[in-house]
Amino acid sequence: MTEEEFDANYVEALDAVLEAMAENKEIDPGKFYSMTYILENLRFFSPVIYGVLQEAKK
Repeated sequence: MTEEEFDANYVEALDAVLEAMAENKEIDPGKFYSMTYILENLRFFSPVIYGVLQEAKK
C-alpha cells in the first residue's frame, strides 16, 4: 500500500467515525465538536502513522 492509498483510507475511516457519531442521538453536541476537532487534527499525522507502520513491518 502506498502512502497516498493509506492516507485516503485513513481519511475515509476518520470520516466514517464522524458520520457514525453525528447520527447517534446519544452523543452530546459539545463532545461531538471536541471529538471532531481531535479527529481533524489526527489527519495531519497520517504520514507519521504510515511511516511507523512501515517500520514495524521491517
